[in-house]
Amino acid sequence: MKKIISVKPLDDYNLLLIFSNNEKRIKDMKPYLNKGVFKKLKNKTFFNSVHISFDTISWNDEIDICADTLYQTSTPLNQ
Repeated sequence: MKKIISVKPLDDYNLLLIFSNNEKRIKDMKPYLNKGVFKKLKNKTFFNSVHISFDTISWNDEIDICADTLYQTSTPLNQ
């Protein structure tokens, strides 16, 4: 399992994720914004509060997403 070692909120509800293998990936969170607890992420201040928690990401310890899911559903960052 790859762990997330860094997360940075970007414009347009995207996240820059860096995994334990040093791979950088972009996760588009827009598809989640109208679903269940993820609706809270529409608030940009709340969205920008994303942080590392137990090798993955979370928002105020209320919302989290499995690191494996984030890896599988994100796009490699072309550098």
